[in-house]
Amino acid sequence: MAVEKPRLLLIDSYDSFTFNLVCLCKQSIPNCTIYIIKNDALTIAGLLPFLSFFSAVIVGPGPGSPENDEDIGVIKDLWTLPEQIIPIFGVCLGLQSLGVAYGAQLKRLDVVKHGQISHIQHNGADLFHGVRLVEAVRYHSLHVVLSKGGELEELAWADDAADNGHVVMAVRHTSKPFWAVQYHPESVCTRGGGAEVIMNFWRLAHNWSLKTRRPVKHWNTTLENTFGKPWQPSPLACIHRSTPSIPHRTVGTQILEIPGLTAATVSELFGRFCIIGSLMQTSLQITHFVGDGYITLIRGQQSIQENLDRRDAWAWIADFMRDKGVHNGHPDIPFWGGLIGLLSYELGFGPLGVSLNKETHSKRHPDLNLMFVERSVVIDSLTGRVFIQSLIPDDDCWISDTASILTNASSADITPLARADPIQSTPVVTLPDKSRYIARIHEAKERIFAGDSYELCLTARSILLHFSPRLPNVFYQPLVLPIPFSSCGPSKAPSRKAPGITRAVAEAALIGSTKEVAENLMIVDLIRHDLHAVVGEDVQVKQFCGVEEYETVWQLVSVIEGKLEPGTSLASDPSSQLGWELLKKSLPPGSMTGAPKKRSVEILQTLEDQDRSIYSGVFGYWCVGGGSDWSVTIRSCFKYEDRSNAATEDCSCVERWDIGAGGAITALSKADAEWEEMLVKLKSVVGAFGVSCV
Repeated sequence: MAVEKPRLLLIDSYDSFTFNLVCLCKQSIPNCTIYIIKNDALTIAGLLPFLSFFSAVIVGPGPGSPENDEDIGVIKDLWTLPEQIIPIFGVCLGLQSLGVAYGAQLKRLDVVKHGQISHIQHNGADLFHGVRLVEAVRYHSLHVVLSKGGELEELAWADDAADNGHVVMAVRHTSKPFWAVQYHPESVCTRGGGAEVIMNFWRLAHNWSLKTRRPVKHWNTTLENTFGKPWQPSPLACIHRSTPSIPHRTVGTQILEIPGLTAATVSELFGRFCIIGSLMQTSLQITHFVGDGYITLIRGQQSIQENLDRRDAWAWIADFMRDKGVHNGHPDIPFWGGLIGLLSYELGFGPLGVSLNKETHSKRHPDLNLMFVERSVVIDSLTGRVFIQSLIPDDDCWISDTASILTNASSADITPLARADPIQSTPVVTLPDKSRYIARIHEAKERIFAGDSYELCLTARSILLHFSPRLPNVFYQPLVLPIPFSSCGPSKAPSRKAPGITRAVAEAALIGSTKEVAENLMIVDLIRHDLHAVVGEDVQVKQFCGVEEYETVWQLVSVIEGKLEPGTSLASDPSSQLGWELLKKSLPPGSMTGAPKKRSVEILQTLEDQDRSIYSGVFGYWCVGGGSDWSVTIRSCFKYEDRSNAATEDCSCVERWDIGAGGAITALSKADAEWEEMLVKLKSVVGAFGVSCV
């Protein structure tokens, strides 16, 4: 008979919504524990002896087709076991695999439904007992047509009218304890068919187990060698400390009241490192290239390599920061000192399980490039206060000298850096080949129609050459956009600003667009999954598809927040590794890949001619106080400091700037419109070089 505390096995097909489904199950089935394995972790022969230790199996969604063994793995064999039958609930790919196992036809939808909400009609019984209105999110390009008189019974359906007609949305086996839904009950926008259906599944599964006297064996901890520990948020998030450790390090701080002082002024006084960092010859720079087995440590002209010794770069940085925590920085500012820098798009491949394409990967810039900042100046633009800080013991002289310089600067007339002479010739912008880019859009859409991805964020690189170099500081002002983390905007679905495009017009165009809302929803569900993986069940969407105004576009922006489990003290612990762990599990950024993330990243490597490097990575900081803030690097340009950037070896005056841009390709994308969207994103960047349009 069934155990008092349900023990579930969830089979993950490398999906990016898995932890959303896990959390929905935990909320819907009281006191359950859930173990997760990949669909290719065990053969059916290897899994069969362990099924008697579980109360039920959840077959999660995933990319691909149930007719492809590599996509479905062990799942295809679960439905036809001659013995040891166990209750199973399938989602999306799970339903399709159940259908194929019992004679259903697998077909492509005429009109793909990715991130779209449909009204689901149902029979009011079985999985839908007590359920009324169901508005459910769909992520599928394939569907099943049940065979007449077969062993599967339809429980719910969608009427897609002229798009696809009648589409099966839920089924059950007529004699075996198998149930499945085509839509995604775990999506943030599913209403009525989520927790209610999971609770009904467990009621049906529990009753079936009681009726058939199916035993569930007592758990043996040695089984964790095969299945790991039951799901919980990151171990880092589950550490409870009654008294946080207090490090001996301290922050020396002086505060000035200088309302008129600007970040540009600080930049001009202290060089290119601007507001945050004031570096010394002895400041530590940490670099790493993906694929190398070492970290490079640079101080001034000295450089050493330290072997990773079975660790990856993420673990090395975590170890480095473990004893760097401090507790006495000023609470009104987010940064007291610590690591500042860049992480590349490709640095996220390892934790995601994606192999690097060595043919396109270059070493033009480190994949990890961080400075450990011990001296810093932070300006509070709201209050006008300036915070001068140092982590170096007995560094009072530097603090007082810096305070004097800044105080004098506030009362003196500072001549701004002169702009360079007018550009002697029009900068040359080389866009990606339009026909090639559009062909890649069509390739991406074919992969989407085949079920391999819901959305693919295709990008390409543009190049700008100009022949009258200017100081980087001169470019700073025109490049800055009035948004948080000025070189980026982590949002989706832009609409070009133009005369007559008011907020009302923009909201009608964006919120009323099935494509734009679907694009945003897919990434919201993906980010929820990433947050659940680290902080646990408490992840909330605080804003969904709000329209926000930026310098050149209107955009749909959603806000997702996660909170640690009650009683966890890591958030206020200076030695906390939680932010770093979350960053590791979030890269590459879902807003720049598509979903499911792993398969989408693999596909994008075949559609893009070069690695992305800094573009689509993140920049930000990890403070010694335990906090961190990272933002996706987009709408930016990069000048790499190597000779390969020159147009010719004998023309040292030529500067080359690389600019990445692209857009999220969905089943509803129009190739020409996607090309135009990429140009909109390029416009604000190339404008800093005096190029009025692209």
